[in-house]
Amino acid sequence: MARKTKSETVPEAMKPRYDEIVALTDAFCEEHLDAEYAQVCRQMAATLARKRPSPLLGGRPRTWAAAIVHTVGSVNFLFDKTQTPHMRADELAGLFGLSKGSVSAKSKQIKDLLNIGVFDPDWTLPSKMDANPMAWMVSVDGLIVDARSLPWPYQEEAYRKGLIPYLPDPGDE
Repeated sequence: MARKTKSETVPEAMKPRYDEIVALTDAFCEEHLDAEYAQVCRQMAATLARKRPSPLLGGRPRTWAAAIVHTVGSVNFLFDKTQTPHMRADELAGLFGLSKGSVSAKSKQIKDLLNIGVFDPDWTLPSKMDANPMAWMVSVDGLIVDARSLPWPYQEEAYRKGLIPYLPDPGDE
């Protein structure tokens, strides 16, 4: 199965709502996280804006923004104190002026809508992709293997088909 393309394009009718939500996620990420988080949050907001009908039309922009950051943070272990950056879920919600429960509920809605699971490669920060085992798993004759362990021509084919995020440096083995 090919990986989803990460686009920030949105339908013209959704542009004002998208811009309102992204202004909140960008400001939050700039102050508390980093540029990578901001980029992935923009991509997630755009994906939600392209849904028909878009769930972003209901609810408050601040709640959607917090839930998007929470969802991206969940995939990237933001709530694990051994990670950098790190933040507690209740702290994230509080910084948006919301309750942890409302942010978690909206985050669950996003995860359900976009079928997001643990280690989801589609929402992993680029800097964490090498450490994400799910980004590299491919099926070869029914056996699941790490594509980086395959001969180079197979890696090239997996990349061409969109099964792995990029071609690893051959010297990284």
